[in-house]
Order: sequence, then structure tokens, then C-alpha cells
Amino acid sequence: MNVHRSHPRRSACALVCSLVLGGFIPNISSALTLDEALRIAEAQAPSLNAQTADVELARSMAKPADQLPDPKLLLGLNNFPISGDNRGELNAEPMTMQMVGISQEVTSSDKRQARVAMAQATIETAQAQRQIERLNVRLQTALAWISARATEQKLQLFKQLYSENKLFAAAIRASIAGGQGQSADSVAPRQEALLLAEQQDSLEQERSQQRAALRRWIGEDARQPLTGKLPQWQPAPAQFSHALEQHPELAVYEPMGRQADAAISAAVAEKQPDWAWQVAYQKRGADFGDMVSVQFSIDLPVFAGSRQDPKIAASHSARNRLDAQREAKLRQHRQQLDDLQAQYHRLARAVERSQSQLIPLAIDKVQLSLADYRAGKNQLANLISARRELIEARLRDIDLQQQRSLVSANLHYAYTEISQ
Repeated sequence: MNVHRSHPRRSACALVCSLVLGGFIPNISSALTLDEALRIAEAQAPSLNAQTADVELARSMAKPADQLPDPKLLLGLNNFPISGDNRGELNAEPMTMQMVGISQEVTSSDKRQARVAMAQATIETAQAQRQIERLNVRLQTALAWISARATEQKLQLFKQLYSENKLFAAAIRASIAGGQGQSADSVAPRQEALLLAEQQDSLEQERSQQRAALRRWIGEDARQPLTGKLPQWQPAPAQFSHALEQHPELAVYEPMGRQADAAISAAVAEKQPDWAWQVAYQKRGADFGDMVSVQFSIDLPVFAGSRQDPKIAASHSARNRLDAQREAKLRQHRQQLDDLQAQYHRLARAVERSQSQLIPLAIDKVQLSLADYRAGKNQLANLISARRELIEARLRDIDLQQQRSLVSANLHYAYTEISQ
């Protein structure tokens, strides 16, 4: 029986080709997409539910804003004798009266209008605060999903790296069998495999931590496997100027400004006097006629300089402070927007260089180093260094894609989505 034995050099060459040129096809059997994670977060995030409750609270509190105070029931006994011949007698004295009545305080219309304006502005502020939290929930969910998905992509890459390591070990054995290497060289692939395992353990830890971060926003659904590519939203600079003014953290200052204006109006309205009326029925003894009394009272704001005017000045100061805070927040977001755009453009160029130049060059270096090693022109250490550079280049490429997605998510959810 004839047995065909392949030449060691030819076998090594075939192994090298498989090692360097083998494609990476990830095995994706996951279920949770970014869009689904965002949907779950909006439906379940406790912080967003709390803000929804704040809106309902503000609406409920607004209902009595323009109402008068509750009327008061008056019950009394007037002119009851405690000395003399008729002391302790309820019906002996003509001035003794049992009284029942009702009184009502009437708040000035200016004050009630100010309260209505304040209540409406409070509702709008609560709604704006909910929009801020909705943006935060969507953004933080997206950031958590992107980080977790990038780590999974790295872990999926390790399946290929281990396969390549086995081919690397086979290529070394073939070279040694062909007389082109030393026996000690066979240890190098095992050392590389141990270093890969150490890196994989670190990534497993990161995955657990990132799943915990995602669980904060979507609950136990974060345990599902993830699917989908890392998102990349193209920046739309033409929309940014318009979107910047619409940013929820800036938009909230509009209803807050109306709150401050209503507070000024309420302070000014304190100079408008309130009044009250009272009607009472007074019953006397059987020998005397019953009576009815009507009474009016009115506030006298005669010390405005020490009471109402300081409140008005304080309300104006609060309004000025609010305007200054909005301007500070606007400048902060303008700087943040410029920084994010600069980061995105740098990362976009870095990803392009990584995929079009750095990784292909690293592959070429491994191929050339292995060919030289097989030909006895290169030491194994140089080949190992070249392989390490290729592994790091592949992992760094995922890192760069992750960073680009994180920056584009900040741009999209803060400055693009809100303007659509």
C-alpha cells in the first residue's frame, strides 16, 4: 500500500495560509437589539417612572390653584351672663345670643391668576424634567448596550485567535520537523495561548460589569444575549445649532422662567388686599327677637417697604439667577458639542486607518515573519512579536469602533434625535 506523505515545508505553507488569511465569521445567536433595549428602558426605567409621577403630581396640585379658600363655619355664644341675677341663664338676657354663621375669605384675582400661572409652569417644568430623564435613560441605555456588545465582539474574536494559535503551533511543529526550528520553539504557542486566556478572563469580567450597568436600565432583560452591529450615527452638523437650543436641559429653563415670572407676579399681588365676608344668624331667648349680622374685613398692606417690596426684589433676583444659569448651561453644551464632534472625527479617521492599513500591515508582517522563520532567516521571537501586534491591532480596532459608537451616541441622542 502506497502512503502519500506531504513535504513538511509544503504542509507548513498550507498551515501559514490558513493561519493568516482565515476569515472571521462570528457565531451570533443573540436576541436583544439596541432598539429593543431602548424600548424596554423607556417602559421600565424607575427614574423615568418617577418623573412621570412628578408630572401627574403637578397636574393634581394645579387643580385648586384658582380656587378660593374653604369657607368657615362659625358657632358661638355671645354675651352670656356670668354674674348678677341672670348669671348662667341662657334666655334671660336680651343680649345673650346663640350664633351660627359662615365666613369666606376672598383672595384677590391677581393672586389667583399668579397661582394659576405658577401651577401651569410647574406642570411644564415637570414635563421638561421628564424629557431630560428620558434623554438620559435612552443615552445611558445606548452607552451600556454598546459597551457590552463591543466586549462580546472581542470575546467572539478569541474563538478565531485560539484557532489561529492551534494553526500556529502546527506550523511551528512542521518547521521543526523540516529542520528549520528548534525544539524549544514548540513552547511559544502554548505561552501565547495562556496569555490569550488571561486576556479573555479580563474581558469576561468586563462583560459581567457591563451587563450589570445595562441591567440598571432594562432590568433582567439585560441577561439576554445581544445582537446587532455597533451603531454608528452620522453626525449632522447642520442640525446641531438648532438642536442645541432645543436640548431638554436648556428647554427646561423656559417653563422655569415662567415659574419665576409667576413668582414675581405673586409677590407684586401681595400689595393687592384680600377681603372676607361673614354672615351669622343669632338666636336669642323666646322673649327677644332673633338677629342677623353681616361683617366685612379687608387687609391693609400698609407696610410694603418691609414686607411686600423685599419679596418682590427677591423674586427678581431669582429670575436673574435663572437667566444666568441658562447661559452657563448653554455654554457648557456648546463646548460639549464641539468636543464631541472633534472626538468623532478623530475616531472615524482612526477606525479607517486601522481597517485599511494597520490590520493589513500587521497580517503582512506575520506572514513575512513566518516565512523568514521557516527559511531560517528570522528568530521565533520576531514572529511571536508580530503575532502579538496583530492580536492587539484586532482588539484595538474593536475598541476604536466602540469609542466611535459611544461618541456618536452622545451626539445622536443629545443633539440629533431631539430635533427630529
